[in-house]
Amino acid sequence: MLYLYLCLSFLGGFSLAYLLIPKIIGIVQYKKLFDDPNDRSSHKEVTPTLGGVAFFLVLIFGLFFIRQWDNADVAFHFVPALTILFIMGLKDDLLAIAPTTKLLGQIAAIALMLYHPTFELQSLNGFLGIYEIPLALKYAFSGFTMIVIINAFNLIDGIDGLAGMLGSVILSVFAALFHFAGYPFYSLLSVCLAGGLAAFLIFNLSHTRKIFMGDTGSMIVGFIMAIFTVKLLALRSTNELELPFKPEVLPIIALSILIVPLFDTGRVFVMRIMNGKSPFDPDRNHLHHILIDKLHLSHRRASFIMALFSFCFVGIMMFLGATFDNYLIMGGIFLLSVGVLLFTTYRLSRGFDSLKKRMFIRKRFKAVQKANNRKEPPLIVFPKSVPGYRVSKPQSKSRKKEEEVPS
Repeated sequence: MLYLYLCLSFLGGFSLAYLLIPKIIGIVQYKKLFDDPNDRSSHKEVTPTLGGVAFFLVLIFGLFFIRQWDNADVAFHFVPALTILFIMGLKDDLLAIAPTTKLLGQIAAIALMLYHPTFELQSLNGFLGIYEIPLALKYAFSGFTMIVIINAFNLIDGIDGLAGMLGSVILSVFAALFHFAGYPFYSLLSVCLAGGLAAFLIFNLSHTRKIFMGDTGSMIVGFIMAIFTVKLLALRSTNELELPFKPEVLPIIALSILIVPLFDTGRVFVMRIMNGKSPFDPDRNHLHHILIDKLHLSHRRASFIMALFSFCFVGIMMFLGATFDNYLIMGGIFLLSVGVLLFTTYRLSRGFDSLKKRMFIRKRFKAVQKANNRKEPPLIVFPKSVPGYRVSKPQSKSRKKEEEVPS
């Protein structure tokens, strides 16, 4: 019966979003509430940005229809928290608000959720030797974790399809984990929002009916992911037999699920600080910018590659978590993977320019060799930045005749 509800929840979220988004596009076009592109934008045309309105309504209707699975009355906290983020995101999409105001709204929404005892993070089940967490520290840690996840997913929303594809992968993983752990309410809510994201992708990747989720959508989806992460970490050891791995590796699994937004945000912030800039100054150093600017991939291909990497990475880490009993081995593999990812992104962002220069030099050198085999070689000008190569100008016919006359 639960599998039937999972299918209905996905279809319900998909259908509602698919019906709402065209209406939202029509209202935005009528009121001219577009997103004007700037220097950092990956799009060149004005585009509606209120796709997050559909996500909010999908979640509200979803919470209503799956309330019979809500044994802890969590929906009573979900609705006001989502409403706060919806209002803040909508105002930011329409008028733009200060980052401090947005942060205060996020803190208020987080406080409403952490007030419920089901999200109380009492222990890490032995991870790094931590079993009991002090009262003040557990709320500070949970709140900080949620703020990081919300803003990390907000920053990853930079090209067409990326937030939708990545969000669908992450929510699907959460749905599977909560199903194994025996929490059908969170599984149904994950699947419902994943259905809304699937419908959103149809329009987000369209050339004629394009719409962005905006800050409204990215904050709402990031908030749901943050709540699910805290809930996953708060699982007690009594659920050990229902999970495919031990609870002590749950922090590593949670980091693996969110590897793309967390890694990208951390990497960009460190680069900005090292360059003497504020970590909040916008630039084009994100992973999706590297794939587009350096490898010249389309939005769809770049988004698909990042979503596929996220799915494969979390799948491998979950398999290793079910294979190895020691969380230290899991942690070592995770850190090694992050190191390899850092090196790969560094070579793509820094080394690709030098590779293009070497290819240019080799191409020019071959052109010179071909020109030297001709009777009258054409004038080939080498760039001054390439040392060691000098090409003489072709001699005139009168000069050639003088050389041919014997002395």
